[in-house]
Amino acid sequence: MSNNACILTTKDFRILEVMFDRCLGRDDPMALLLKRKLDAARVVFLDDVPTNVATLSSRVVFSVDGRDPDTRVISHDRMTSPIGLFLPVTTFRGLALVGLFEGQHFSLPGQNGVEETVLLEKVLYQPEAARREKEALDRTAVAMPALRVVQGGIRARPDIAGAAPVRFDDPDGPSAA
Repeated sequence: MSNNACILTTKDFRILEVMFDRCLGRDDPMALLLKRKLDAARVVFLDDVPTNVATLSSRVVFSVDGRDPDTRVISHDRMTSPIGLFLPVTTFRGLALVGLFEGQHFSLPGQNGVEETVLLEKVLYQPEAARREKEALDRTAVAMPALRVVQGGIRARPDIAGAAPVRFDDPDGPSAA
């Protein structure tokens, strides 16, 4: 698979198209990266995206230029949540990760014009895969019998009597021990 090849869901592809249409100019570095991503994309339906592909809202582990890995959720846009939790697709690194397979890398312009390589190490959670798994569980779930709590049900049970009365050799009884 080439450095640029990726798999995008129809939804993710459409979002990237809109981002491309809204770019300020064709010389915008984000426009160039979006065009590269869109031109190399294979578009699939939500049900057909492999579980090891990063999609929007996926939680991924990635590294940049071989440095320590980082874990983030690829988000649609900048979030007001705690810093370091999300990686917006509106950033170069977020855009680079969308559509990659585990183990695949993507090269992009970094700071000061130095190219950097983003490596997708692991997809920890993918919303499309989670939805398919939930639907499969719902289809195969065995109907559980409904349980009903009856107040005082334990007291309504008849007392269980032994065959012979219990005798203790200890005249003070078991409480004397």
